[in-house]
Amino acid sequence: MSKQYDKLKKCYDYCRTITDFQPRVGLILGSGLGNYAKNMKVECEIPYGDIPGFPVSTVEGHDGRFLFGYIGDVPAVLMKGRVHYYEGYSMEEVVLPTRLMKLLGIEVLFLTNASGGINRSFHVGEFMMITDQISNFVPSPLIGGNVSELGERFPDMTHIYDEELQQLIRDTAAEEKIVIQEGVYAQSSGPNFESPAEVRMFELLGADAVGMSTACEAIAARHAGVRVCGISCVSNMACGITGEELSHLDVQAVANQRAEEFERLVTSIIVKL
Repeated sequence: MSKQYDKLKKCYDYCRTITDFQPRVGLILGSGLGNYAKNMKVECEIPYGDIPGFPVSTVEGHDGRFLFGYIGDVPAVLMKGRVHYYEGYSMEEVVLPTRLMKLLGIEVLFLTNASGGINRSFHVGEFMMITDQISNFVPSPLIGGNVSELGERFPDMTHIYDEELQQLIRDTAAEEKIVIQEGVYAQSSGPNFESPAEVRMFELLGADAVGMSTACEAIAARHAGVRVCGISCVSNMACGITGEELSHLDVQAVANQRAEEFERLVTSIIVKL
């Protein structure tokens, strides 16, 4: 048993002393979805700090607990607050929660975040369904010894974001009359916002939005055989697009303004899974 898997198993064993709930969907809540729990029939909560060796979020606006329960009739586990690479955690620690949700039973991982819009046709406050990603600017979560208990050494990433789930998101957004863009998400390390030159580079590489999370979690999930989908709230235009200076408070404000519609869209998608 690898050291990574041994640590993961200890986290799993602790959670199973608290609950035997079997989630089918994992939902990682980004900025603006911190109050999503009201859409869920919560059966059990586990604070991250209670789990042995589990990373704890240090970012304002990110709570730190797993919520187990039902969204409609779908058994789910929510990560209310995620941890980020820029907080000083190793990438192995950043994706430990994703891997733990896999062990707990999830088949689908639904990723959400707030991002900076690079595509100049986007507008602040719009949603973007993630169709692909660029993760080369942060370390791969698979570096080091392979966790063979979860997946193979060289996993394919042709379809990181499940095409059937993408179509479900399109159809649901249309039914809910919610405009949703589509595009490629790029992950940078943070915590500083990207420079105008870096944003131009991402634009040349084909990125439509940029943020500081998500891509690494998607890789870890696919490595473990979990289907992945993701939606980003474009909470600001990326640095240099408009000339305005960026602030985390502004990001939170826009994400909070769109929270109700974001929650409605996410809930409508999950109940159909």
